[in-house]
Amino acid sequence: MSKTIFITGTSSGLGKLTAKYFAGLGWNVAATMRRPEEETELISYPNIKLFRLDVTDLEQVTSATWAAIDVFGKIDVVVNNAGMGTYGALELAKEEDIDWQFAVNTRGPINIIRAFLPHYRANGGGMFINVSSFMGVTTALPIGSLYNMSKFALEGLTEGLYYELKPLNIELRLIEQGGSHDNNFGNNITWNTNPDITAYEEITGKVKHLMATAGDDLKDNPLDIVKVIAGLATGESTKFRTVIGKMGNDLVALRNSVPIEQYLETIAANFK
Repeated sequence: MSKTIFITGTSSGLGKLTAKYFAGLGWNVAATMRRPEEETELISYPNIKLFRLDVTDLEQVTSATWAAIDVFGKIDVVVNNAGMGTYGALELAKEEDIDWQFAVNTRGPINIIRAFLPHYRANGGGMFINVSSFMGVTTALPIGSLYNMSKFALEGLTEGLYYELKPLNIELRLIEQGGSHDNNFGNNITWNTNPDITAYEEITGKVKHLMATAGDDLKDNPLDIVKVIAGLATGESTKFRTVIGKMGNDLVALRNSVPIEQYLETIAANFK
């Protein structure tokens, strides 16, 4: 009997590639997105079904969860992939952007996990794979405090849930990815700005330049990320936390090898 995976944020990027990859493995795929009526590629796969879902909308979370269960009967793995980025000095952030950053990257996975827990308990188990970032286990550049906050929180949430869900045979996994080829993350960033405050312009310009000019050698192959997700879903890998890519692993290794004060100063020196 084919297994089923439920994936959030499949309209583009990693989410869409993950949906296609699992369909190719013979899995049933519940692919969710905010505007499924606009999707033209995934609808060609017979074992992929589309569901409307904004992870911040509790009514849509409930309806998409139970619609997917109704169609497929059982969900074996849930991938919390939907996410967004707010960058810029914290002082300049709008209240709604602060709330939106947390709502999508942290509260969104909470909403999905809570919706699926009754189903997993009834079935005697299941798995949640939460897509984090290496910026959820370390910091890598200035003016990313809100994004860091959301991913650090997701890491703490997932680790904390281990203790209450492990006895129920509900598995938790985290992947810490970085930037990847064909990922339009930079184009989707919400930037905190205020024309009346210029104190952060220099450092913001340096970060924007870094994002715009980052070479391919600093980015990961998105297929490598998908293969990690597949390895976790199939049980080939049982790692709780998987940092993906050279940049992320180098940063984490540095953070773990020196005092935090030295790490912070090392990163800060790159933007002087």
